[in-house]
Amino acid sequence: MTTYSNGRPYANTTPRISTAAKLGAWLFFLWAVLHIWVGLEGIHQYLTGSTLGLWNMLIGGTHAPRTAFVHATDAITLYAQGQLILNFCIDVGGYGVLGLAVWWLILNRASWPAYFIGVFVIGIADLAFLFAMVMSGVIELNTGTIGGPVIWFMAIVVTPFGLPSLRNK
Repeated sequence: MTTYSNGRPYANTTPRISTAAKLGAWLFFLWAVLHIWVGLEGIHQYLTGSTLGLWNMLIGGTHAPRTAFVHATDAITLYAQGQLILNFCIDVGGYGVLGLAVWWLILNRASWPAYFIGVFVIGIADLAFLFAMVMSGVIELNTGTIGGPVIWFMAIVVTPFGLPSLRNK
């Protein structure tokens, strides 16, 4: 048992979590890795000098098929589009890093605040992507584009069943 400077004892143990919270944390981890990959792939496409490659990461939906999409040909438009898509990809990767923090805090600290960050902040990002980009038909609907929101949803549903009760806080 460890004591505070005033001599009062405290336990320096982390609250235990059950299998449900562990599963939820690892789902957040998987979600994070997938999103970090998008950021890294965007950087890769940007560094290879291919705005076409960046666009092909993003289009392909029913309202923006790759075969019908008309790519810009002038240098200024290509540059601006490349910078915008790069920014989008890095933002997606940044949300992945946030997902890693949520994973670690749930797994190691049984953190309700981390869980709520996962629900609201990551949820806003994922649902905005799902509805604005995928469901609108801009980005291709496939396992990769729907997988993130599905994994996020499974994580937010299962995690609270394994965290310590909020009433004990």
